[in-house]
Amino acid sequence: MTAPNRSSLWGRTLVDELASGGLEAVCIAPGSRSTPLTVAFAEHPDVEVYSHVDERSAAYFALGRARRTGEPTALVCTSGTAAANFHPAILEADRARVPLLALTADRPPELRDSGANQTADQVKLYGDAVRWYADVPEPEADERKVRSLRTTAARALAETIGVPPGPVHLNCPFRKPLEPIADPGSVPDSFSQTLAGSGREGAFVETDDGRVVPTDESIRSLATALEGADRPLIVAGPADPADLVALDPERIVGVAERIGAPIFADPLSGMRFGPHVADSEASGWTSPVVGGYDAYVSELPEPDVVVRFGASPTSKPLRHALCDADAEQTLIDPAGAWREATFTATDLLVASPDAVFERLDVELTDSPDGTTDSDRDGWLETVWEAERRHWTVCEDATTNETLEANPFEGAILASVFEHAPSPATVFVSNSMPIRDADRFGRPTGTKLSVLANRGVSGIDGITSTALGAGSATDEPLVLVIGDLAFYHDANGLLAVDRCSVDATIVLLDNDGGGIFHKLPIEEFDPPFTAQFKTPHGLEFEHLAALYDLEFDRVDPVDFADAYRRSLDRDGTQVLSVGFDSERSHRRRDALEERLREELGTE
Repeated sequence: MTAPNRSSLWGRTLVDELASGGLEAVCIAPGSRSTPLTVAFAEHPDVEVYSHVDERSAAYFALGRARRTGEPTALVCTSGTAAANFHPAILEADRARVPLLALTADRPPELRDSGANQTADQVKLYGDAVRWYADVPEPEADERKVRSLRTTAARALAETIGVPPGPVHLNCPFRKPLEPIADPGSVPDSFSQTLAGSGREGAFVETDDGRVVPTDESIRSLATALEGADRPLIVAGPADPADLVALDPERIVGVAERIGAPIFADPLSGMRFGPHVADSEASGWTSPVVGGYDAYVSELPEPDVVVRFGASPTSKPLRHALCDADAEQTLIDPAGAWREATFTATDLLVASPDAVFERLDVELTDSPDGTTDSDRDGWLETVWEAERRHWTVCEDATTNETLEANPFEGAILASVFEHAPSPATVFVSNSMPIRDADRFGRPTGTKLSVLANRGVSGIDGITSTALGAGSATDEPLVLVIGDLAFYHDANGLLAVDRCSVDATIVLLDNDGGGIFHKLPIEEFDPPFTAQFKTPHGLEFEHLAALYDLEFDRVDPVDFADAYRRSLDRDGTQVLSVGFDSERSHRRRDALEERLREELGTE
């Protein structure tokens, strides 16, 4: 392997080291200054290249792929505003602990603050949102600098999957010539050996991450508290990408059964859907995994010992109930981060969740499955009875006869999970779709990877993130998205064709920001309609035609059939289901009131 000039030497060396370290995919937006990186990636046989016209869409696509795999995906862009367009996805990657590697090309250092065209201050552009930053040295045929470049590349890749995982930024200044054209004398022939890695096999620097394990004392203390509890509870919040790979749901279910604890499983936890979930309906709702708590948790007795892992739960009622509970609450986090905004947890256990439950499985006193004292029996039966009644109410609300009179978005989310194939990847947008997924997504044995951008919970980049997730697997991809989020990331639809990703896109169209009906500002109109709900009046059939997507306007009553047909077909279909957002909110309120009546708490 040789290099015709110094910039090509730098691009090829950097890419070669990243590939040797295990990088498998990169998203590239076009530009001139990034030519050395783009050419090096395009020529490398071990890295899959996804080409994107829009830098923001490219970044979110990379975010989705990294979220789905738990492994880093790289990003490449030119200098100037191109790098700024990576920022929203990097903020999400930071908060959601998604491994991303941003490679931003830059002008030579002497052009900074000089008024040179397309030159911005890219030094530490993303601030504290990245796990690590380095300004890569200028290209030069110097052996020590090449070794430094390889070490920097190896370290950057390792930092993306450190504790906690997240984004890393390498700023890469390049001089002309940028293209792989000969620049006689700039790279001596002797550098062919250095370029190949100085004779080392594999990565220049190998990194072994290990995992954060709990101490014996902390496990004994936690096991004792759980065994002595009358109302123990396990709360599985949205999982980090690394935890979705590492966690053993069967083990967690086993621990819950031994201590008589229900598992309040967030739809994004990796615990609500999968073979570990018992056929609860057939067994009379005796599975520890429950999912309807958002509707009834405020009516339950307080737990006395709580074990929590993952990010803060999607459910606001659950967060409030945990805040109000006079309970011992242990928050498990491998990075020792405080992801608990009510500030009521009593203990922070710095360890990986999989390591904690592995140790608990050994430490807990052996007893026959299902044998609990009378207090725990009463606690579990109370939770299971609420769960049974919640799903009975939901079933009545989602029959065709009921939907004809009272359509609402929650019924569509219920149908998405009920009829999804196994396995499948389901990506859910922010605003109301994720909230409806939380309340109406019934636990099932179907193997589903349910994902969302809940780090900073924006509605930008949703389509691109979902398509990026779909690019990482052969499973069917389902995207559930609201109309504003669909409009916001219209550019992302180009990846359907450019990156060969098929999807079933469920478009919930209520003509504006429906979630604002949940807030007190609804009572103030004006400015509510014009400044918050912001109806747009767009016909999305034209947008689908622009990207050559199949479009089907579906009545809520007919959704399940249209959804199953789409899943059985090749290509990408947009299933547009129309709603009145205010009417949907009133329907949700009515269902909540009916459940309270069913539980006898009125």
